[in-house]
Amino acid sequence: MIINKVFNQQKLEQLGRLIRYFILVSTTQAGSGHPTSSMSATELMTALFFGGILRADLKNHDYPNNDRVIFSKGHASPLFYALYAAAGVVTEEELKSLRKFGSRLEGHPTLAFPYTEAATGSLGQGLAIGVGMALNAKYLDKLPYKTYVLIGDSEMTEGSQWESIQLAAHYQLDNLVGILDINRLGQRGETMYGHDLTAYKKRIEAFGWETIVIDGHSLPEIFEAYQTAVGNGRDPSLRQKPIMIIAKTLKGKGISFLENQDGWHGKTLNHDELKKALQELDPVDTTLRGEILKPENGNKEILQTKKQVGDGFKPSPLQYDKSKEAATRRAYGNALVRIYPEFSNIVVLDAEVSNSTFAETFKKQNPDHYFEMFVAEQNMVGTALGLSRRGKIPFVSTFAAFFSRAFDQIRMSQYSGSNIKFVGSHVGVSIGEDGASQMGLEDIAMFRTLLNGVVLYPCDAISTEKLVEEAAKHQGNVYIRTTRKDTPILYNNNDDFPIGGSKTLKTSPEDIITIVAAGITLFEALKAYEELKKENIAIRVIDLYSVKPVDIQTLEQAARQTKAIITVEDHFAEGGIHDAVQSAISNIPVQIFSLAVTKMPHSGKPEELLEYEEISSSAIIKKVKEILQKYYPPVTY
Repeated sequence: MIINKVFNQQKLEQLGRLIRYFILVSTTQAGSGHPTSSMSATELMTALFFGGILRADLKNHDYPNNDRVIFSKGHASPLFYALYAAAGVVTEEELKSLRKFGSRLEGHPTLAFPYTEAATGSLGQGLAIGVGMALNAKYLDKLPYKTYVLIGDSEMTEGSQWESIQLAAHYQLDNLVGILDINRLGQRGETMYGHDLTAYKKRIEAFGWETIVIDGHSLPEIFEAYQTAVGNGRDPSLRQKPIMIIAKTLKGKGISFLENQDGWHGKTLNHDELKKALQELDPVDTTLRGEILKPENGNKEILQTKKQVGDGFKPSPLQYDKSKEAATRRAYGNALVRIYPEFSNIVVLDAEVSNSTFAETFKKQNPDHYFEMFVAEQNMVGTALGLSRRGKIPFVSTFAAFFSRAFDQIRMSQYSGSNIKFVGSHVGVSIGEDGASQMGLEDIAMFRTLLNGVVLYPCDAISTEKLVEEAAKHQGNVYIRTTRKDTPILYNNNDDFPIGGSKTLKTSPEDIITIVAAGITLFEALKAYEELKKENIAIRVIDLYSVKPVDIQTLEQAARQTKAIITVEDHFAEGGIHDAVQSAISNIPVQIFSLAVTKMPHSGKPEELLEYEEISSSAIIKKVKEILQKYYPPVTY
């Protein structure tokens, strides 16, 4: 066994009692929480924090070479906060504010608490975030920091965990350490494999990880496992593999009437039970504090000079030829290459469709900043969050329809202050023959729900390139919707497309109805404009390229100057462009009509499907005439 002078078993045992004391007192005071889930991992995390393994400067949490700790089992937050109390940066008084309104010690870790790497609590996501942080350390910043992820056994049935396990092995993330707390009991009883540690060992090793099976309450065993994890005495043949420490633990460990007992998940002790429990813990030295060692310097270039958005380079000007059509998905790839010199922290992830999303254009030019995530969208989004939290600007692309399976990761990312750029291609029925399974028809609605999120829907190559650049500049989550088929170039190479704007492409004092469209349906609106013009019917056409935030001023003007508004979108009726427009100008008494995908989609040619769903130019013309005839018939004398 490798023991060094930092390992002081007696002190670690005392700190373990103190941490259990903090867990029990804080959760009883709160009246809610997960004390037993926290207590099962107490030795595991006490040894990590105070056994000379973890390296972090607590006074400078943003220091790039700090080791990273992620509580994937976020319900063990009482343990998380208790560790920092034992480290001397949280007071016992503050611990008693756990779960109270206004406290930074929330029910599951959030960024309100400065030592939180990422908000967790939806199980099965922490390891993917760890993959992103480990990728950053090994391949991008070239820093020696380690990433530790505390994982609960219940969440090992989540498919997202196994996506992350596969990718970590593929990228040989030997700087990633999983700590699997197998306490046997989930919320309603025993987990799938209970205390069968061999079942976990076989499965995880089959995915290419090194495993270490230990008693999760034996400090010497825990310490030796960590020593191996950080490289001391590690078998050279097993290097380049991530490590999973598989620890047998007992839920509620340390208190006899809680230990390994079902029915205590998410339940706290009343004051009489607390008094009894604290008698078992006695003696507890509430003045005792542990020490976390500071990290080494690491990569001096990264440590001394943080790369900022815009390193003095300016992207080259656009040179699109209006006589040639181009798909917006192809423009996305071109834009990444063009702006990369200015935004050197861009990292591109794709889910094995880069030759369709055209992320491969960037890959060919900048392979060191591209990571293939394969068909594992949940892991891709979680990894992007990990990269984002380490200062990168991830552009994440796949077919728009497939982001729906990763929506839990997407919605959780917003609670971590994420700066991710999602790009969904193959949207709407206009993709044609591939059929309904490949059609993104819910994506605008999905991304519009994100707090302070941005949703952009460019129609041509120029607006796409400009909006990709705007997305890179913007701090926060952005969704860009791209189109499969080639479309005409509408705009000039020097046009600007600010987030929150729109473009009014056709207007006159005689406009009677406004058509609001974006992407593929904008071209249908322009066709309708030309046909109606022949009949002396003037319509206004607005390109609503920014769906969120929406250009309220332009929409209000249209609402006051024309008799009605028709929204046209290659998206389901709920939650898309129509709802965005309607909510933006709800204070103005104008009729707003919706043309959207309302029938079950089928395979077919794009033109056939646009016609079938009644979002084509002919459908727009029909709707305009129907409105005029029904609500504004000609006056006869």
